[in-house]
Amino acid sequence: MKRAYSPRDIAAKKWRTLPWDERWSGPFGEPAETASWFICGRSASGKSSFVMQLAKEFCRYGIVLYVSYEERVNQSFQRRMGYLGMNEVQGHFRVITDDTYDELVARLKAPKSPRFVIIDSFQVAHDMGMDYPKAKALTEMFPKKCFVFVSQEKKGEPMGGGALKLRYWCDMKIWVSGYKAYCQGRSINDAGSYFTVWEKGLVQTSNKIQTSNKIQTSNKIQTNENK
Repeated sequence: MKRAYSPRDIAAKKWRTLPWDERWSGPFGEPAETASWFICGRSASGKSSFVMQLAKEFCRYGIVLYVSYEERVNQSFQRRMGYLGMNEVQGHFRVITDDTYDELVARLKAPKSPRFVIIDSFQVAHDMGMDYPKAKALTEMFPKKCFVFVSQEKKGEPMGGGALKLRYWCDMKIWVSGYKAYCQGRSINDAGSYFTVWEKGLVQTSNKIQTSNKIQTSNKIQTNENK
C-alpha cells in the first residue's frame, strides 16, 4: 500500500527555492528550484524573449539546456541571444535542436547533466516522440530537475488537448501577453503583478490600445450626434 501523508509529514517537508530578486519574486513568488513551468502566449507577445530571460536567470543557479525544437538555431534565435546578453552565461547555457525523446532522456541521465530543461515548444516536441504522458514522465523521472514547457496558443488557450493537461500538471503557469508575463499558477505572489518582458514594446502596446480606445470613443460620439 502506498504511503499516506499526515499533516505533520507535509508540514515537515522542505524545498530549496529560487533565491531571485524582487523583479522575479514580485510576480512569481519563490518557487522551488525543481518546480515545473508551463509558459503560453500567442505569437509576437514577447513569449520567446521572456523564456530566454528566464533561461538566463536560471543560469545563475545551474546549467540550463534549451531544447529549441521550434525555432532551432535560426537568425531570430541568434539575435535574441545577442540582445539579451547570453554570452554572459557562456558556461551554463547549452542549446540542442533535434534530440528525440529517448535521446533527451539519455542526455539527462548522464553525469553532470543540466538542472534546468526548457522545451520549446511542446507542440513541436510531439514530432520528436513527446506527448503529455511522456512530458509528465520526464518530471517524475528526474525529480531534482526543473522542466519548462513552452506552448503555442490558439484562441487564448494552449494548443492541443495534451498541452491543456500539461498546464494543469505544472506548478508554475505563465501567460505572456503584450510583453507582460503573468503568473496564473499556485505560486502567485502579488495579485495583479507581472514581469515586464520588454519596456519599449509595453509602451508601444499601451499607446496602441489608448489610440484604439480614443478612436472608438470618437466614433461613438459622432454616431450619437448623427442620430
